[in-house]
Formats: sequence, structure tokens, C-alpha cells
Amino acid sequence: MNPEIYREMAALQEAHWWFVARRRILATVIRQLALPPQAEILEIGCGTGGNLPMLAGFGQVRAMEYDHYACDIAAGLSGIPIVIGGLPEPVPFDDNMFDLVCLLDVLEHVEDDGVALARVKRLLKPTGRLLVTVPAYAWLWSAHDDAHQHKRRYTAGMLRVCAGKAGLAVHCLGYFNALLFPLIVGIRLARKLAGTPGNDSDAAMPSSWLNSLLTVTFGAERHFLRHCLFPFGTSVLAVLSPLPE
Repeated sequence: MNPEIYREMAALQEAHWWFVARRRILATVIRQLALPPQAEILEIGCGTGGNLPMLAGFGQVRAMEYDHYACDIAAGLSGIPIVIGGLPEPVPFDDNMFDLVCLLDVLEHVEDDGVALARVKRLLKPTGRLLVTVPAYAWLWSAHDDAHQHKRRYTAGMLRVCAGKAGLAVHCLGYFNALLFPLIVGIRLARKLAGTPGNDSDAAMPSSWLNSLLTVTFGAERHFLRHCLFPFGTSVLAVLSPLPE
């Protein structure tokens, strides 16, 4: 991606409502996985490293990133060594190594998502878990997707089929960012009707009061996700595990 996008991510990831609330939601999901003490954790496609401190609260974290520029930013901000790698290759880690692998808004960047998931499966211990998030619904495609070089947006059904073909069992699958869904859909549809694509990153920092309101609203979903995911939303979330060979 354009280095400017990574610079923007690094500047916003500590305070912007989407990053902050999403980390709270993901932490809630991970707590329910009953990982072993000092779990071996890998984030693939860590970007500028915004999730790494949160993940470090659950075990020993390693990270992999394809883009050298983002890798340098992530290492500098997190203090965690980042290795260069991509999907389906190169993956510089041994098979059966991790209790948790995270693909957080990464799979949509990969040309062959099925091959990528099959490769990630090999990294998991037999009892390991794979946490995946991807953007939802092709009809929500915007300039943001173009700028971030997305290959596709998903439905929950698409991700289920892809996981099954890769030899992964589904433990949890559904949507999140549902409470703000009507607002986001309305804004994107209005832009399409008006012929104005809007900001190509969708990540401008709103005013302080609005940022706080959006953080609280989106972050409140973690209380619902302790019980179930939503039937709609702007993102899909799945918890997967390797099927026996």
C-alpha cells in the first residue's frame, strides 16, 4: 500500500474510535478462547502494530508483516520484533507452533484466500485457534477498499466456505460493527448516489466529542459478543480451528 496510508494508520491507531473499539472487542473474543498461560500468539499482517500490545496481554507475541515500511513502524512503536513474510509464502515460522494466530483485516488483501488459510492452518497447534476479521458485503465497496488494495469483501457464508475448503472448523462466525451499521451504510450509499467517493482511507479523526461517542457505541458491542455475534455488520469475524488430517 501507499506509505502515506501506513503513516496515517500509525498516527491514528492509538486514539481513533475504530481502532480503539475494535481492540476492545477483539480482546473480549480472545478472553473466551481459554488460551493456555503464556500462549504462543502470532499476528500475520500486523500493519503498523496497533494490535500488538493488546495481544501481548494474552501470551508471547510474534508478528509478521509483508510491507517493509509498515514493519519498521510496527517494530519501533511496539518494541516487538517483526519479521518480513506474506501469505501464502514466505512464512518464516515452524508448523504446529501457535496457540493463536490472528488475521485481522488481512485476508481480503490476499489473491487466493483459500490457499492462504490452508497455509495458516499448518502454523496452528492441534488445539490452536485462528481469529479472522474481514470487511463485509461487496455492496459496501468504497474508495477505502481501492486505496487499501482489497481483493474482495465477504459475507459470513463466503468465509465459512473458504474455511471449510482449507480444512478449518468453524467455532464462531458472524458480524460485528452492527450498532453503527445504519449510519455507515447511509453515508456510503449517499456518497454513491451523489457520485462523491469520499475520503479514500475512511480514517480521518473526527472531533473529540464525536470520536468519544463512536468509541463508546462501537465498543459496547463487546458486551453482546460475550454471548453471540450479530446477524449483520460492516465486518465479519470468525474463530476457526484445524480439522484433523
